[in-house]
Amino acid sequence: MNWQTIGGTVAVSALVLSAMSVGADAARTPAVNHATGSAARVWVTTPDRAELLHERTPVAFSRTDSKLTTITVDPSTKYQTMDGFGASITDSSAAVFYRLSAADREKTLRSLFDPKQGIGVSFLRQPVGSSDFTAAATHYTYDDVPAGQTDFALKNFTIAHDQTQVLPLLRRAKQFNPALKVMATPWSPPAWMKTGDSLVGGRLKDDPAIYNAYARYLVKFVQAYAAAGVPVDFLSVQNEPQNRKPGGYPGTDMPVRQEAAVIEALGPLLHKASPRTKILGYDHNWTTHPGDVANTPPGEDPETDYPYQLLSTPAAKWIAGTAYHCYSGSAAAQSALQKAFPEKGIWFTECSGSHGASDTPAQIFRGTLTWHARNLALGTTRNWAKSVVNWNIALDSTGGPHLGGCGTCTGLVTLQPDGTITNDAEYYTIGHLSKFVKPGAVRIGSTSYGTTGWNGQLMDAAFRNPDGSTALVVHNENDDPRSFAVAVGDQSFEYTLPGGGLATFTWPRAGGSRLTPISLANAVATAVPAADAALAIDADGSTLWQSKAAQAPDQYLQVDLGTAKTVRRVSLDSGGNLGDYAASWKLTYSNDGTTWRPLASGTSDGQVTNVDVTPTRARYVRITSTSTSDHWWTLADVRFYS
Repeated sequence: MNWQTIGGTVAVSALVLSAMSVGADAARTPAVNHATGSAARVWVTTPDRAELLHERTPVAFSRTDSKLTTITVDPSTKYQTMDGFGASITDSSAAVFYRLSAADREKTLRSLFDPKQGIGVSFLRQPVGSSDFTAAATHYTYDDVPAGQTDFALKNFTIAHDQTQVLPLLRRAKQFNPALKVMATPWSPPAWMKTGDSLVGGRLKDDPAIYNAYARYLVKFVQAYAAAGVPVDFLSVQNEPQNRKPGGYPGTDMPVRQEAAVIEALGPLLHKASPRTKILGYDHNWTTHPGDVANTPPGEDPETDYPYQLLSTPAAKWIAGTAYHCYSGSAAAQSALQKAFPEKGIWFTECSGSHGASDTPAQIFRGTLTWHARNLALGTTRNWAKSVVNWNIALDSTGGPHLGGCGTCTGLVTLQPDGTITNDAEYYTIGHLSKFVKPGAVRIGSTSYGTTGWNGQLMDAAFRNPDGSTALVVHNENDDPRSFAVAVGDQSFEYTLPGGGLATFTWPRAGGSRLTPISLANAVATAVPAADAALAIDADGSTLWQSKAAQAPDQYLQVDLGTAKTVRRVSLDSGGNLGDYAASWKLTYSNDGTTWRPLASGTSDGQVTNVDVTPTRARYVRITSTSTSDHWWTLADVRFYS
């Protein structure tokens, strides 16, 4: 969204007037906003571990307006469809599972994948060959030959390594959760395809025959996994293609031109062999890591716009979308790419919890829970991600086994020295999504006031499941408890969430609402602020208007709805800072932008003021402060209903 100064006013170009539109414009479909059931169930996790996905007493809805900061859920505003949430059964994770007794292994798998008795992990990203998290003594691919030899016919191809531990675990996971989706990602092509004849570093040899051989290698992998009972739903051609100098583990520097060449060779072969398998591009950080830029060969483009370049090549016809990791930048990069290529999807596919050498278990749990809650569970999903995937699903207490790479990574679960399994913070951040947001769910509108930078407010995301139920995930970014309301149509409830707490609320689809949200897809807002007023949308889109009313009464925000629409209610939402409402205000309307008529006037004494009016046809609505009280007036969101 771009702010433009025009004369003495500040205008918004193509603004969707809602904090629900965090990160990008929403696809809005006019529809009845269905009311909730009579009560919402709620599960809570707290940083002190006092509650761990603990189900509390349900909270009842009522038709009473709340004075508190209000999260308004809008099922008529629809964003991306979700594919799932999870992690990776790496070679290391598989080895950890097989250090357990058969009974304990079954119990742990059930706790991870069973949607009822566990958290219902619904997405796994599997290495094609070895990664840094390899329990074997040496790194491997599925077509290794002695140095100096080649195998263009792929006669030596075999997935025998995975048959012992990895594939049995994948099959069992799919039995627990038949909706489970699988993505596959190689850390390196076979060494004979690369410069340097090594899995660690180097590039593909710049030869069409190599590109074709690598494409066939990936197709054979997909076919072999399907034959072993694990169909592959998504495939990228290289993990972290800009990681030019991996630390002792498989990796490949694959510039855009080479990735595009591989995908052009792969696309038609894969479409014929496995039509279900979608190709994802890039599979790397939100922004190019400074270390990767520094390691760019002299005279070459560091390709800091890698996904943009890739989606601008002819290979894009075979690419379903882009996969992202968390180790540089912020999730806002996802929305920027989605805006540039709205026909392509966004998947978030890797982030590992980590810790310092001196961190205590309590510090690790708290820090991971709060960072992952706001950046992954909510930051990625509010920026168009169709999946949220951590790295290892299981590690031991040493953060291993691993062969190169990260020595401080954590998993969803940890095998302790005494043989017990403990759940890490990632188990709960993923669980607050995977247990309640089912594959095929659609993210829907919800006002959110927190940011990925931890601003002490409430951050959330809402989803409509295929069965019509709703799941709302809320994170309290404040260290102190925060009380808030949740509103759906003309029903709401109030709740208090502990400091740093993460909660999931669910409710069934039932009944109906007398209110229908008015689409604001083509609306434009113009503000006339005082000299000291602030008019801006912050990084997560949560502030539309702010001004100190006492020093400049008769400030207004003018909304052009695009066409004349019947307005029955105007909702003035002052956001997360308690008290930031206009003590008195007036609403006027116009159909030509010149002649203004009164619509309503009144006072506010809470964060959300719902103004019910006689049904009125209006194209322009002006919200004016008439207050002389000495406090800030903030509009974090303005909603219209018919």
